[in-house]
Amino acid sequence: MNKILFLEDDTLFAQTLTDFLEESGFDVEHVSNGQSAINATFAQKYNLYLLDINVPLINGITLLGELREANDNTPAIFLTSHTDKEMLKKSFTSGADDFITKPFDTDELLLRINALLKRANNTTIKILPFLYHDTIHKRILYHNSELDLSKKEYDLLLLLMRHIGNTVPKELIMNELWSSNEGGSDGALRVYINRIKQLVPELYIENIRGIGYKLVS
Repeated sequence: MNKILFLEDDTLFAQTLTDFLEESGFDVEHVSNGQSAINATFAQKYNLYLLDINVPLINGITLLGELREANDNTPAIFLTSHTDKEMLKKSFTSGADDFITKPFDTDELLLRINALLKRANNTTIKILPFLYHDTIHKRILYHNSELDLSKKEYDLLLLLMRHIGNTVPKELIMNELWSSNEGGSDGALRVYINRIKQLVPELYIENIRGIGYKLVS
């Protein structure tokens, strides 16, 4: 079941739309201010954000901008009474995928939601029979369960996945994982490789001595 985070401070409207979406087969979590929405995204993952713009504490545009800066690419639709072109521009600049003006037809909203989710769901790429890359949510799935990876572990595994069957030079890995002021080491790289192997025991990562690492297909 697709899970939706719904940000709306109009209680009556929120309840009406929540009931409609739940009857349409969605799992909906409603929050009434931007800070609660931020907190909710820390606690769990969603398939879609429905966001009002003029809400307390953190407005919808600022909220989505912060999520996009944090590499959260969950599909998002703004539901708003704004009709001016400047607000429309701000909405898409902040990272919105769609924009619908209140009042709207709920059947139209449902069509837009389903179209957006269909596009998003088509971005899960199969790498191996047991390993997938979800490009929208920037996560890696092992037997349909999300791997608990640090950022460097995610970046390393993704790099190896992109070059599956080919040796990835150690210099390239170092440049991808560490900035010039961080200064990565062979020892740290081996730790990340071993951690990934522990998380995915079916994965075979070959150490090409003196050259780099290869994810074997």
